[in-house]
Amino acid sequence: MNNVERQTDGRIEADEHFVTTHWSVVIRAGRSEPQAHEALSQLCQTYWYPLYSFIRRQGKSPHDAEDLTQEFFARLLEKNYLAAAREEKGKFRTFLLTTLKRFLANEWDRQHAQKRGGFQPMVEIEAVLAESKFNSELAHNLNPDVLFERQWAITLLERVMKRLQKEYEQSGRDKLFEKLRGCLVKDDSAQPYAQIASGLNLTESAIKTAVHRLRTRYQELLRQEIGKTVATAADVEEELRQLFAAVGG
Repeated sequence: MNNVERQTDGRIEADEHFVTTHWSVVIRAGRSEPQAHEALSQLCQTYWYPLYSFIRRQGKSPHDAEDLTQEFFARLLEKNYLAAAREEKGKFRTFLLTTLKRFLANEWDRQHAQKRGGFQPMVEIEAVLAESKFNSELAHNLNPDVLFERQWAITLLERVMKRLQKEYEQSGRDKLFEKLRGCLVKDDSAQPYAQIASGLNLTESAIKTAVHRLRTRYQELLRQEIGKTVATAADVEEELRQLFAAVGG
């Protein structure tokens, strides 16, 4: 399957930034096809933390939140939860949160009665990191749904930054990336271009060009990452607006 494709039913539209290998594949094919199952597994591995954080804010302990997150993904991957995917909006995060709420309402009593650890982990949860991040969020008085949106956005942006950093490292430009990463957004603490140029033995003009390329690639990767979690190319720009609203809200 090409990264960009057009279908006559209008579900997938041609767009240079749209990646038709994740959520769009899952909701078209269902969980039965290996490609769809793998795509869903990758999405779950990437975006487990916003769900873990949401569960913790329901008053669950770290151990219970970890167990419930694992059990939720086990059900998502093995059971027929995806049958409801077409009933939700075309966004993976919307589907996840709605399905998680149903799971918590229906499964907590049964799950709580079982011995902890009685099922196979479905995603790799870094418990110490998760609790560190969660504790840093406790000052927020926003409701769990709003915080879920914010954490989802932060997780996505962190993943984009890691992808961008890896590209620069693999091409031997790791030092350039470290100097320029502060220029991705307008940051008063970022070094002036002339100072960066001096430190890298480059001209200021070369740094300006490098910053432009860095920002362009960042935007490309950001749209690609969003494209993995929405059903159509038309959803990408709207999701992008909501993402920055969630971070800035």
